Amino acid sequence: MAISSFSILRQIGSIKIDEGNEIKFSVDAYKQSRYLSVRKYLKSETYSGPTKAGITLTSEVVTKIAKALATLPDDPNSIPDGELGKYARRQGLAIVLRVSSFNTAKGIDIRQWQEDETYTGWTKKGIRLPLEKIKEIKELFRLSAQYFEENK
Repeated sequence: MAISSFSILRQIGSIKIDEGNEIKFSVDAYKQSRYLSVRKYLKSETYSGPTKAGITLTSEVVTKIAKALATLPDDPNSIPDGELGKYARRQGLAIVLRVSSFNTAKGIDIRQWQEDETYTGWTKKGIRLPLEKIKEIKELFRLSAQYFEENK
């Protein structure tokens, strides 16, 4: 089957953040490429659907993130802040996986880092996953990596 336009191939699962927010994991396809989309969705009286908060990841990056997350303990309180991995997306662009604290909440950040002659720093692309959901996060990345392995 030729993939020529955007389509959702498989819903992997979701993490409920609060009453009106969840983060969905889905395998999507666009122009012959398959990737994992990790995106925040909003449900309110005026809007229901995806937000700009999110990131797309290649199968190779998904596998590496799944392996890095698998090494973390299930107890979020025993996970220290720090970088877990940096994965090349293309020249000058990488995906960074890290645990960080903001205010009083700890989370797993998956963000795009740009480094070239025009700009060095974080881009707008990325997502923050609540560390207290570490078991669910690990499982969703494991299932995503498994999907890509079984559907090469």
